[in-house]
Amino acid sequence: MSARRVAITGLGPVSPLGVGAAEFWNALLDGRNAVRELASFNPARFESRVGAEIESCNIQDAVPKAYRKAGKIMARDIVLAVVAAHKAVSDAGLVTRCLLERGDHPGPCNLDSARFGANIGAGLICADLPELAEALANARDGEQFSLARWGAEGMNNLTPLWLLKFLPNMLACHVTIVHDAQGPSNTITCGEASSQLAIGEAFRTIQRGVADVCICGGAESKANPMALLRQSLAGRLSRRNDSPATACRPFGRERDGTVVSEGGGLVILEELEHARRRGARIYAELVGFGASNDAAPPAQPTTPPADGRGVLLAARKALRDAQVGAEQLDLVSAFAAGLPQHDASEAAATRALLGGKYGQTPVLAIKGGLGNNGAGSGALDFIAMVLATANGTLPPMVNGELADPALAPKVVTGKAVDANIGCALALSYALGGGQNAALVVRRLRD
Repeated sequence: MSARRVAITGLGPVSPLGVGAAEFWNALLDGRNAVRELASFNPARFESRVGAEIESCNIQDAVPKAYRKAGKIMARDIVLAVVAAHKAVSDAGLVTRCLLERGDHPGPCNLDSARFGANIGAGLICADLPELAEALANARDGEQFSLARWGAEGMNNLTPLWLLKFLPNMLACHVTIVHDAQGPSNTITCGEASSQLAIGEAFRTIQRGVADVCICGGAESKANPMALLRQSLAGRLSRRNDSPATACRPFGRERDGTVVSEGGGLVILEELEHARRRGARIYAELVGFGASNDAAPPAQPTTPPADGRGVLLAARKALRDAQVGAEQLDLVSAFAAGLPQHDASEAAATRALLGGKYGQTPVLAIKGGLGNNGAGSGALDFIAMVLATANGTLPPMVNGELADPALAPKVVTGKAVDANIGCALALSYALGGGQNAALVVRRLRD
C-alpha cells in the first residue's frame, strides 16, 4: 500500500514582519527589515541590544470569548502559537469549533475532529520575571536564599497555575483545545530544528493514515532578558548595536552573529484527497522528510561540523524520501542566521548536495530582516519557501548585498524576481543541539 499524499493547505506565520500569510509575504517581497533596538525591555546592560519584536499579537482575536480567561495562563510563546493556529486554520478554510464559537463561520465543521492531529515545536519559555523576582525577594533570609521561606512566603506570590504558563507542551495543549483537535498530538523540543521536525512528524502521521489533517510548526520568543543572556553567553549574537539593520547577515562577509527574535508559524497539512473533496486551495505538496543528528564526539556543542555532514545527511534522506534528485531542486531554503561557523557549515553541506548546480540554484534566507526566534524559525523558513513556490516569485534577501564571496550562494538582491519553482528543499538545524531536519515540497502536478 502506497503512502498517502500530503497537501499544504493553510499557512499561519506570526512574525515581526507581519502576522498572517498575506502580511508576511508582502513584507518579504518588499525586503522589509524588522531588526531594531529591543523595546519590550531595557537591554542597556547587554552586549547585544538589537532584535526583532512583534508589535501586535492579540490572543483575544484568536480564541472564543469563553476561552479568553485562559490567556492569563499563557506565556508569550503560547500566545504566538494560538494566534498562528487561528491564522493557519482560517487560511486553510477549515471550520473548527473555534471559528463556530467565535461566529467567524456559520458552519458546519468540515473536518472530523477525531482525525485532526497536532505536532508543535517549542523552546525554553521565559518565566514571568517580575512575578518570579518578587517571589525570590520574599524568600530571602538576609542575603541568602531560604528554602524554608520560599515554601512559607515566596511561593505565595505565584498563582496556583503558575507552572502551566511555562511547560513546552502547553502550546499544543491550548491549540488542540481551542480547535478541538482530538487526533494524535505531540510536542518537539529540539531547539531551532523543532518546527521542521514537527512538520515532518505530522507529514508521517497523515501518510500512515492515523489523521487526515494536522496542524504543525512551532513558535518561540527569544526577545526577552533570559534568552538574550543565554544567546549572549553562547557567543551567538551580533554586537552591531549602532547598525541594527545590518546586524544579521545570512551568509554575509564580516558576519558576527545573529539577533534575537520572536514568532513562528503553524501550517495545515492535509491528505490530498481530503483537501480536494472540500475544494481547498493547495499551496504545494509535501513529498519528503529527513532528519539526522551530528552531536556525537568529537563534535562540540557550539561548533558545527565544518563539512555540514549532519545537514547534508538530513537533506539526502529527504530527497530520497521524495524520490527527487538534487539536480531537480529549483530552490533551497537555508537556516542561515549570520553565525560565522554555522553559515559556512551549511554552505558546505549545500555545495556537496548540489554539486555543479551550487551557485546556480537560488538560496532563500530570510533571517537578515527577522533574526532567530528559536523553535519557530524553521516554520517561518518553510512558510516563506512554500509561498515562493506557490507564487513563482523569489523575494530579495535582506542584507543579501553583503553576501560572502567565499560562500558564493546564489541569492536575490534588490527586488523580487519571477521564478519557476517546481521543487524546493528547506533546511534547519539546532544551534548546539545536533538535530537537523529537511523538508521537500513540490508544486502540485496532478
